[in-house]
Amino acid sequence: MQRIIKIMGRKQHYDATNLIFTYMKALNKQTAPKAVAPEKIIQFGEGNFLRAFVDWIVWNMNAKTNFNGSVAVVQPIAQGMAEWLNGQDCLYHVNLQGRLNGEAVNSLERIDVISRALNPYSQNAAFMALADQPEIRFVISNTTEAGITFDPACKFTDAPASAYPGKLVQLLYRRYKTFEGDPKKGLIFMPCELIFLNGHHLKDCIRKYIELWKEDLGADYEGFKEWFEKYNYVCATLVDRIVPGFPRKDIKQIQEKVGYADNLVVQAEIFHLWVIEKPENMSIEELEKEFPANKAGLNVLIAESEKPYHERKVTLLNGPHTVLSPVTYLSGVNIVRDACNHEVLGKYINKVMFDELLETLNLPKEELKAYGESVLERFNNPYVDHAVTSIMLNSFPKFETRDLPGLKTYLERKGELPKGLVLGLAAIITYYKGGVREDGAPITPNDAQEIMDLLTQLWATGNTRKVAEGVLASTDIIWKESKQNLNEIPGLTDMVVAFLDSIQTKGMLETVKTIL
Repeated sequence: MQRIIKIMGRKQHYDATNLIFTYMKALNKQTAPKAVAPEKIIQFGEGNFLRAFVDWIVWNMNAKTNFNGSVAVVQPIAQGMAEWLNGQDCLYHVNLQGRLNGEAVNSLERIDVISRALNPYSQNAAFMALADQPEIRFVISNTTEAGITFDPACKFTDAPASAYPGKLVQLLYRRYKTFEGDPKKGLIFMPCELIFLNGHHLKDCIRKYIELWKEDLGADYEGFKEWFEKYNYVCATLVDRIVPGFPRKDIKQIQEKVGYADNLVVQAEIFHLWVIEKPENMSIEELEKEFPANKAGLNVLIAESEKPYHERKVTLLNGPHTVLSPVTYLSGVNIVRDACNHEVLGKYINKVMFDELLETLNLPKEELKAYGESVLERFNNPYVDHAVTSIMLNSFPKFETRDLPGLKTYLERKGELPKGLVLGLAAIITYYKGGVREDGAPITPNDAQEIMDLLTQLWATGNTRKVAEGVLASTDIIWKESKQNLNEIPGLTDMVVAFLDSIQTKGMLETVKTIL
């Protein structure tokens, strides 16, 4: 039995079994140092990702450059973690785990850049007053993919508007009025929502709200609209860091190590990448000067376009994930890291990534190889048991968006099909057959019911050619985005059939060996 009693700002843990008392300090600015800096960033979102990614980046910029800024966090919805954050004076630890240059890393850093957390639904006056602060320059967000939406039901007089872009227009108009349209008081928006060209979508929503609220803006409409377009800068960004979040399994050991009862610890992989597409009306050099993450040695890249880096991530990280998972599982291996270190499967992963998918991209080869190596380090994370079955949900749609474009480009450039990718597709088809592996482990595919029904019907024929042709022809159920009958791709049907036959007779692992 354990009891936890608060005593003079500490938590006393009493283990009645061993009769041992330990003392854990509460984490706040009375018990731990906290830097004070001007609030330069408004951050919509208080969740694990932003705290382990953006706020960690700002903490590094403060430590290694002259950025000297803090973050005012705004809770995007009525229910959130603002109260929890304020309860620890917005102090918390980030636990980074993974491999860096081949070495295992397991670090703990106390982050102190969040100045305060606001709930605009109960503190709307304080939220709107952020617009009056002259030092505010950046707006960063992660309101989930559903956050960047236009809801015509929002009213200008709502306190606040329910939609995130609506809140921004309310804030921007307040700032426009406070500083009388000063060109130097525009803001830089860097959304982190996982939407391709997220900044473009956000800017479009802001424009729609300005138009929707035209009558409320009255005589200020034209001037406010022009001020937004000319002196505010909306960037599209790509973010990349796996953030498992609160480390329930390790929290006791972490708290003992840091010496604080930190209940907001965030666990994340050590890899990080932030690609920020420069806005139309600002140069790369201007943005780098204002947001000097590159000078802090961080993997933050301000680029002309986010698109090639989005393609790189989808192709070299998500693409291999999608095909290695069924190949690995049907070979009797359950964890991504174990597949990377497997004598045969490791070679398969390298083949797909470096010999096939990398050849379909247009960035410099050395840059692509370096990124590919970093992906392998992430796959080989010693602290994360990443089950391949967790990746295989909706495998066909994933293959269509992540691997099919590469398959087509490879064929176009090389004049032959990429065997690793085609084998991956055959493995997906085989996985959807269900049943059990050779070791007796169940094969339980999970997808839309119409896909499950189709594969059941096709496998019931007992004819692998009918299976292959039926899957490749299914533009209404499987290949909904491309709408292409993949039997039309030269040689694909025959190669899929050959791999299906080989998997049925030789097994998955022996089939992999035939293409290495």
